[in-house]
Amino acid sequence: MKLEETVGDLLKEVSVGLVFSPGADLSETFFPDEIETIVVSDDGGDVHLPLEFDRYEDRVRYGVEGALEDDLVEVGDTVLCVDNVFGTEPDTFSRFKVTESVRTGLYRLFMDSKADPDVIRAVVELAIELGQKGQKGKPIGALFVVGDAGNVMDKSRELSYNPFEKSHVHVGDPIVNVMLKEFSRLDGAFVISDSGKIVSAYRYLEADGEGIDIPRGLGTRHMAAASITRDTNAVSVVLSESDNMVRIFKAGELVLELDPEEY
Repeated sequence: MKLEETVGDLLKEVSVGLVFSPGADLSETFFPDEIETIVVSDDGGDVHLPLEFDRYEDRVRYGVEGALEDDLVEVGDTVLCVDNVFGTEPDTFSRFKVTESVRTGLYRLFMDSKADPDVIRAVVELAIELGQKGQKGKPIGALFVVGDAGNVMDKSRELSYNPFEKSHVHVGDPIVNVMLKEFSRLDGAFVISDSGKIVSAYRYLEADGEGIDIPRGLGTRHMAAASITRDTNAVSVVLSESDNMVRIFKAGELVLELDPEEY
């Protein structure tokens, strides 16, 4: 059965179809011949999905931005995204026109970073959990610098004894995450390697803010987070103590902003 027999008017003016699939090309089954099909998958797709996004909107946003960055779609194209949110068969459809606002940096955050995508995600999830629970019920701020740890260490200095100096623990381990939450109440940044090893805590980032443009109201922690990602190939994840938002910086720019209360 062709897709036009199933969803009718959704196909009007559609020039590109994005299929979110675990490796299976569904174009022959659903899309008519005149619609170009792009597969977004973690297994041999046209756009590589480096990890599973739990939220449908994040998955679609990543796939469309990846297709735009890789010149598979153009600004002005009308695309139809097909996904299986509720089961194994396609059941969810999103149709919209591609605009420049699609370019948020989310795709490059994962594809151009040295750090393993699962490590980046684990740190973001840790920051979200900290934002939800705080430290003993009180809001806290925290800064995690992920990837390119050697250069980050060279561009920072210690504020206190590094409790992870001789350890080989990795982010994502439940016990390690408890330790990180406890240490997060103190000053300084955490430095995490590409593979997720906790390299250091209590680091003062010495990167300057010249040429860095961050949203108004964000303080020195965010400026340092943005600056270190301009000077290294690291990603910074910041939990703001003032507004409890999680912000992710890459290449000196704000890439993603998340509200922990929505998770």
